[in-house]
Amino acid sequence: MDIGKRIKALRIAKEAKQEELAEYLGVSFQAVSKWETGASVPDIGLLPNIAVFFGVTIDELFRIPNEAEFERIENMCWQERRIPAETFGHCLRFLEGVVREEPRNARAYYCLAALYNHRARADHEAAGEYAKKVLELAPDDKGGRCAYLEAKNGVCGDEWWDNHFEVIEYFKEFLRKNPGNYGGLYALIENLLDDERYEEAVPYIEQIRTVAKNYQYETYMGDVAFGRGNCEKAIEYWNGAVEHFPHNWQPYCNRADRFKKLGRYEEALADYEKCFEIQEPPRLTDGLHSLAQLHEILGRLEEAVHDRQRIIKCLKEEYHTFSGAEIEEQKREVERLKRLISLKREA
Repeated sequence: MDIGKRIKALRIAKEAKQEELAEYLGVSFQAVSKWETGASVPDIGLLPNIAVFFGVTIDELFRIPNEAEFERIENMCWQERRIPAETFGHCLRFLEGVVREEPRNARAYYCLAALYNHRARADHEAAGEYAKKVLELAPDDKGGRCAYLEAKNGVCGDEWWDNHFEVIEYFKEFLRKNPGNYGGLYALIENLLDDERYEEAVPYIEQIRTVAKNYQYETYMGDVAFGRGNCEKAIEYWNGAVEHFPHNWQPYCNRADRFKKLGRYEEALADYEKCFEIQEPPRLTDGLHSLAQLHEILGRLEEAVHDRQRIIKCLKEEYHTFSGAEIEEQKREVERLKRLISLKREA
């Protein structure tokens, strides 16, 4: 983005007129107009005052092109545990400027959603730590308990609070506008099943069978059978998904999730291992995360440490990620588990 386009984007984001910027700088509004159209560029001596007017640094006046900025924001949301308020504000100004100029730019809206979701996760992480302090000091404090559950997306026990009514209604309307859309069907089915609305889910499961032609039909019909109380039929469906798509890692992961809930831990461990093993690099680490959790549940802490170390290894070797929030989180988990191992040995 050249300096003229940058000035225009900042001015639009600030909702300022060319005349306001011109008056502040002591130049004519025609001069500002020429900068923005690329007919001329501002004198270098004006750059400090231009930066002050917009509340940015001089470096920000010469910011990288939009696509590179989008990528920077996306990487930051992936890698950073917390985004400083100043950086968040800078990203927000950029993205809001883009959508004003390009109201149909889907990537800009995605980055805005990712940015706010990142801040929400970081805020919930902080809220969870504060809520735990409440419960340490006052174990019977209902407010602290509810605050912790909300921060960690836990189950509160109130059906009206825990259900996904709003999400379900949104995706029902989404599918009316976008019939047969795979992503919409996937989201709607998952939320209907989570709310145990099995009868409503079946017609959408039949649709995804036609749209996707993959393992999901049998996986979801197994969930419906299980919800209706037929565990034997459910396992038959889940096994069928694996048997019919043996080279796809996802049915193994899905079956493992369900075996874990049934307490069939050894079978779940085998499936999680298989789902990681058969992926093509760069592999998703979902199975390794689940292995670590399940090994910890079983008290196999050394194996849980190994799982966390495998996540770090995968991120480094297959994603070339050597630092950032995900790496640091796994290192914290390794240290936590090692402390538990030490306490266990001392006991």
